[in-house]
Amino acid sequence: MKHAAPLILLTNDDGIHAEGLRHLRTAMSKLGQVSIVAPESEQSAVGHSITLYEPIRVREISKNGSFYGHSVKGTPADAVKLALYCLLPRLPDLVVSGINNGANLGINVLYSGTVSAATEAAILGVPAMAVSIAQKKDPPFDCALPHIERLARAVLTHGLPSGVALSVNVPALPADRVRGVRITRQGLCKFRESYEQREDPRGDVYYWLSGEIPTEQEDESSDVHALAQGYVSVTPLFYDLTAHSQAKDLASILEKF
Repeated sequence: MKHAAPLILLTNDDGIHAEGLRHLRTAMSKLGQVSIVAPESEQSAVGHSITLYEPIRVREISKNGSFYGHSVKGTPADAVKLALYCLLPRLPDLVVSGINNGANLGINVLYSGTVSAATEAAILGVPAMAVSIAQKKDPPFDCALPHIERLARAVLTHGLPSGVALSVNVPALPADRVRGVRITRQGLCKFRESYEQREDPRGDVYYWLSGEIPTEQEDESSDVHALAQGYVSVTPLFYDLTAHSQAKDLASILEKF
């Protein structure tokens, strides 16, 4: 009996018209049947938020006269939920979120809509990857595709542990200059953040957030360090945020009160 081609769901946090999603579609089409369900507009840094108090509108999007995918007026997590519960003919074999402009490293994974789409899929029982390239402006997506395709093929073949999603960060380097792939931990460094105070034409004050990751504070096991050294960083993430190593100490402290 001939097996059906794998079904791969693509999503992102940059919106359905993002260039990174288009490149991802080209690469993943080599591996199976691709469906796109993505936010209607930019949803960067919305984290794992979902829509509760507004209707979620879905539209069919066409490009060059052909059906391209479904746009969702909601968050990346909304898009994944709707895809799995309502829009796809069956559960996908893999969910890939991206390709994000700029890396998702360290504590930034908690804010990232790209990563949250993948972790939502993992929560719902589907193997998933969030893929990012380490360049914000005009990233060389073609350089990242061979690495993403290789990892996706591995996940389709071998699967992932239940509840685990991969956060993949690719250097903005030609494929032959990437030093390899490292399995990493999520870095713990905090962004160096600052708010710039500005004034609009009407004289009203507003603030603009900016920040950067201090790479020198991370050791060799981290995603931050691996990417800075020219490696593809692959970090397995799990949605259980419990600090299990601290539970015993905390219990002994509470016994005293």
